[in-house]
Amino acid sequence: MHLKTFSAIAFAASLLSLHALAQEQPGGQRAVLTIHADKVAAKVSPMLYGLMTEEINRSYDGGLYAEMVQNRTFRSDWSGVLHWYLVENGSANARILIDRQTGPSEALKTSLRLDATNAGEQSPAGILNDGYWGMAVRPNTSYRGSFYAKTDSGTLPVTVRLVDDDSGKAVATTTVANIGSSWAEHAFLLKTGAIPVSQHRHLELLVSRPAVLWLQLVSLFPPTYRDRANGDRVDLMEKMAAMHPTFLRFPGGNYLEGDHIADRFEWKKTIGPMIDRPGHPSPWRYYSTDGMGLLEFLNWCEDLKMQPVLAVYAGYSLAQEHVNPGPDLESYVSDALEEIEYVTGSADTKWGAVRAANGHPKPFSLQYVEIGNEDQFDRSGSYDGRYAQFYRAIKAKYPALELIATTPVKGIRPDVIDDHYYRRAKEFFQDVNHYDKTDRTGPKIFVGEWATREGSPTPNFGAALGDAAWMTGMERNSDIVIMASYAPLLVNINPVATQWESDLIGYDALRSYGSPSYYAQVMFGSYLGDVVVDANLEGGGPKLFCAVTRNTQKKQLYVKLVNALSTPRTVDLQLDGGAAVSGKLVSLSAPDTQTTNTIDQPTRVIPAESALRVAGSTLHHTMPPFSIQVLQIDLR
Repeated sequence: MHLKTFSAIAFAASLLSLHALAQEQPGGQRAVLTIHADKVAAKVSPMLYGLMTEEINRSYDGGLYAEMVQNRTFRSDWSGVLHWYLVENGSANARILIDRQTGPSEALKTSLRLDATNAGEQSPAGILNDGYWGMAVRPNTSYRGSFYAKTDSGTLPVTVRLVDDDSGKAVATTTVANIGSSWAEHAFLLKTGAIPVSQHRHLELLVSRPAVLWLQLVSLFPPTYRDRANGDRVDLMEKMAAMHPTFLRFPGGNYLEGDHIADRFEWKKTIGPMIDRPGHPSPWRYYSTDGMGLLEFLNWCEDLKMQPVLAVYAGYSLAQEHVNPGPDLESYVSDALEEIEYVTGSADTKWGAVRAANGHPKPFSLQYVEIGNEDQFDRSGSYDGRYAQFYRAIKAKYPALELIATTPVKGIRPDVIDDHYYRRAKEFFQDVNHYDKTDRTGPKIFVGEWATREGSPTPNFGAALGDAAWMTGMERNSDIVIMASYAPLLVNINPVATQWESDLIGYDALRSYGSPSYYAQVMFGSYLGDVVVDANLEGGGPKLFCAVTRNTQKKQLYVKLVNALSTPRTVDLQLDGGAAVSGKLVSLSAPDTQTTNTIDQPTRVIPAESALRVAGSTLHHTMPPFSIQVLQIDLR
């Protein structure tokens, strides 16, 4: 619902003037924050804080998607088969090559051929995979794997084992005994015992007699989040769950478009069995397996109780290739309609039946569809026409869906506009009032990508201060800013895997950590009311920011405060329209803006909780230098 009241407009104007006043005051002045707890200024969007995702920095393959085998379909270049190596133990003699004439499916038409001319029980030959810069293997854990194979050498057993890089000894072993002359999928289970935790492990497939063996789609998974087959890394899912996200925007920015039209995210090629998914080039210069396909994105939403925000390809790719509106665009519009039916259709619809056959009979709920991505970069100027064509077709079949435009358009009014901001902290400090000035009668706003870009590979505390300041502005204006998502979300910190600096969550094959900006997101997502209350900030000097919301049911106020100066700040809270009975303080601070978390020191900057002494209607509060705080105030 649009808030078209004079009170909302007056509140936005008062915030603008008060924040301008605060930035004009000398640094040491005491600030006064007057909170009218019983006066609602605006409703908080129930979907304000969510997640944006795309395949960048090995976010899926080598990241969230828990597959441990890198290059499971044997892609090769001039140097050989990527991440696969020949194993010749003892007197074994063998070779490997790519057979481009032999494959198990239409999607995967090639295979790896192992020719073992000499091999024995004590001198096996085979191949090894080094994983995504290691394979994380833990004690007393089961790892589920599979591969497609055939042989011309009778019935052939294949030994599968996980091997320690340093000792060369197997930490888990099993045998697949029945490889035959026709392509078939073979599953296996590797169980570890009392071994050290390590990512310095690799996978081997071995034969112990002379043979010719063809292989394709070699896969290995650890235990996954909620034990989903083809599922996600537990630690990364848990970190995202702690953010309390309400939505997931997928399949993501540039990954949706591709460099070329042929490289776009073609959702129909990402559903069903892995053997039927060919994969495709990513715009971030590596190949995507598409193991993280459309249904996997939807399962991700289901597992974290998020609403899907589905982005559909709209006829523009990054190399300035586009599809003209009109007849040329019709097939792409039809494809989007079928994708929406796959997501929302009952099992008696064509594409709903396909989804049910893929393992999810129940339709998913869907409220928002984004048409394209960053189409302001399309120099052809075709987005106005392309958006209108998608808009009319989708609204005709799905009138309740709210449609997001990636840039302002002429001729048709979108339901929502997607804004993107990548800035330094100072720029966010200076623009924190940006949405105070937004016309409340205009389209709603989705801040679909934003981040303070300071720190590498993950943000430092200076970036967290910029993020938190910007979030106070979005939160105060969450009647018009209905959704916001930081980007990029994930980064594999191996230098080979990283394309973009300042990413929210970092990891390697074994471990993961949250950046200071991640913990700011956790705090803002964990303490968010359903209404913005009337609050006036006066004095306090520059770089002091605030937002106040109230949880009506719990009778709690959540006061967000950001001190971006290197000196303490005193804030007097004057509570009107309610009396405080108890409280809690959640504080995130650092001695310097360059302080950060790393894979080896993941807890340098983490929130600390303490009791907050409150009584009646006045609270004298001192903020540490460089701090982000949430004051939870329980009302009588």
